[in-house]
Amino acid sequence: MKRRIPTSPGAAAFNNKGCGMAQLLNEFDCERTLRNGTYWMPFTANRRVKEDPASRIITSAKGAYYYTPEGKPLFDTLSGLWCTPLGHGHPRIVEALKTQAETLDYCTAFQMTNPVTVRLAERIAGMAPSGLDHVFFANSGSEAVDTALKIALGYHRLRGEGGRFRMIGRERGYHGVGFGGMSVGGIVPNRKMFATGMLNGVDHLRHTYNPAHMAFSKGQPDWGVEYAEDLERLIGLHDASTIAAVIIEPVQGSTGVLVPPVRYLQRLREICTKHGILLIFDEVITGFGRMGENFASQRFDVKPDMITFAKAVTNGIVPMGGVIVSSDIYDTFMTGPKNAVEFAHGYTYSGHPLAAAVGHAVLDIMEEESLISRARSLEPILAEAIHSLADLKGIKDIRNIGLGSGPIDFCREF
Repeated sequence: MKRRIPTSPGAAAFNNKGCGMAQLLNEFDCERTLRNGTYWMPFTANRRVKEDPASRIITSAKGAYYYTPEGKPLFDTLSGLWCTPLGHGHPRIVEALKTQAETLDYCTAFQMTNPVTVRLAERIAGMAPSGLDHVFFANSGSEAVDTALKIALGYHRLRGEGGRFRMIGRERGYHGVGFGGMSVGGIVPNRKMFATGMLNGVDHLRHTYNPAHMAFSKGQPDWGVEYAEDLERLIGLHDASTIAAVIIEPVQGSTGVLVPPVRYLQRLREICTKHGILLIFDEVITGFGRMGENFASQRFDVKPDMITFAKAVTNGIVPMGGVIVSSDIYDTFMTGPKNAVEFAHGYTYSGHPLAAAVGHAVLDIMEEESLISRARSLEPILAEAIHSLADLKGIKDIRNIGLGSGPIDFCREF
């Protein structure tokens, strides 16, 4: 049976405009197309979806809720994919997008630019730790990570240390799905099918999660700083002169919110500085307020050499990502003939003006409503709420920090 697309408030307003797209959707059998597999869904058990496609269709969203074709509200517990902290359909974001589309809908990023993008770079750099003053735009967290890895390789080569080619990631880390991010990532199912395409010279730190010592920690566990010494072990194995960068998530998100032990990040910074290795923080999830600070690096008082970002910078409305780099890295690239391209890298949609306009609206809302400091004030409330479940049957661990809480782990036999 053909399903009519939305009866939710936002969708109804869309349909009432007599828009050609609304008519097209009303005449479209979405379930049939899903069963046919025409749309190959990402990170999805597609054969499972084919058995009951109706249960996977969302037709509109408003505030903290998605809506099914029948108009049933579904609470968005994950903020999209950690990317819509301001909720859906925010009127100021919608207006910013509309206005920018009418003014400058696209501008090439190669050899040309536009004020809305340049100003956003300035605002983001102003939010970052002191000394990280330069922003290179991409379109996703995956692209941001691959960009950061290329910057690291180029930086060392320009300094006459081209032998630094190794990248150090971490077990259970997630850095997107590009070949670079997949290689430094440490989630096994994301890696095993593509092993032959992995980057050469990548190794991994041990992850920091030990439930025997850390179960039911609130915030940073007091135990586990010694895990940072694993980096010294890898340096001893490979020699520092071959290692370009270490990349980690300050808080490991996709693997289940693994919070770093007290002093762990500081110790990694000390070791990297000692051996001339760049430290990259992947803040695609933790950036822009999730930890109650602009970036997790500020929450933990550790300054990396690069920060990757995406997701919340545009509230997930238009894809955007990027890398914030130190002045030392940027200045190292600004050499050679003035008409030469210093960094042969970029994307057709780098710094897209629509994404930049949305980014401005998002940052305006965050600033005017003090949402980042509010996130910090809400942290103990969230912690108390989720840890109140600790005594329920079958629960073996609960983790939280900022406005991020780990999956409540259940015993397998439960």
